[in-house]
Amino acid sequence: MKRAVIVGTGRYVPPRVVTNADLTRWMDTSDEWIRQRTGIEQRYWVEEGVRTGASDLGLAASQRAMAKAGWQAEDIDLIIFATLSPDLFFPGSGCLLQHKLGLSATPALDIRQQCTGFIYGLATADAYIRSGMARRILLVGAEVHSSGLDISTAGRDVSVIFGDGAAAVCVEAVDSDAPLGVLGSVLHANGALAESLMTEAPASREWPRLTEAMLRERRHFPTMDGKSIFKEAVRRLPEVTREVLEATGLALEDIDLFIPHQANFRINQFYQQSMKLPEKKVFHNIQRYGNTTAASIPLALDEAVEMGLVGQGSTVMFLGLGSGLTWAAAVHRF
Repeated sequence: MKRAVIVGTGRYVPPRVVTNADLTRWMDTSDEWIRQRTGIEQRYWVEEGVRTGASDLGLAASQRAMAKAGWQAEDIDLIIFATLSPDLFFPGSGCLLQHKLGLSATPALDIRQQCTGFIYGLATADAYIRSGMARRILLVGAEVHSSGLDISTAGRDVSVIFGDGAAAVCVEAVDSDAPLGVLGSVLHANGALAESLMTEAPASREWPRLTEAMLRERRHFPTMDGKSIFKEAVRRLPEVTREVLEATGLALEDIDLFIPHQANFRINQFYQQSMKLPEKKVFHNIQRYGNTTAASIPLALDEAVEMGLVGQGSTVMFLGLGSGLTWAAAVHRF
């Protein structure tokens, strides 16, 4: 049986560190206010005035993952690129990354599942590998949020949360009857809540897509109904955890490490407590990176691997909820 196994991980964040204290120079906020609400202490942003897109960060992360997997670019059968902040309105960043890797015909697929992009991408990679359509897939999550944030008091509820960064995993087909690799995944969406977390403009439903009035009304900046998102997250994450455990025939005790999307430290604490999990079993790094959306889970995975928390034989659950709304979970055995 063909199994989709993660054989290499890599991450990259830009060198510019933006602390909570730095944000107080641009908006009415404080380190205490940000920590209490989000748990975030700092985040990484690209340099102002330097042309940097999601594919640039994704390239650096991909090269690190490929080096660990022992892959050359020519080995890749498919690129799956997850982002909500593409380099261009179109085409997708996956094609840009493909070119930067020196490739000229390798297919590239962009997905727009935002915070659950990695899990949706992993499920897609698993399907490609199980069907025999690909053997080696590069799955990338990358975001450049900072160039699109409202860095003012008016936008502080959203802007203090997000960071820039990228992470990649190399997913390879392994012929084995043993239970390893992606053991199962569960994906959900509810478009009725789409506008609870969104960036409205530019938008094809508007004529024209972007106007001076839209800019004055700040509709090109992200908006979030924080209370609604929090409520959905603390409800949906335990639900989807139970669903994927049932789908894989596993119990909570069989999971060595839970890696949730790093949206808000308080959400993940609530999840850990509601599921009665030991603190050491739930991985957190939002304090250092903020919310890097599609990069969040693979970035956390790469850190966990580096710290020795994930290794051969480890069973890991990935889970998250985000814009769409979408929520999902997947279990992988290394």
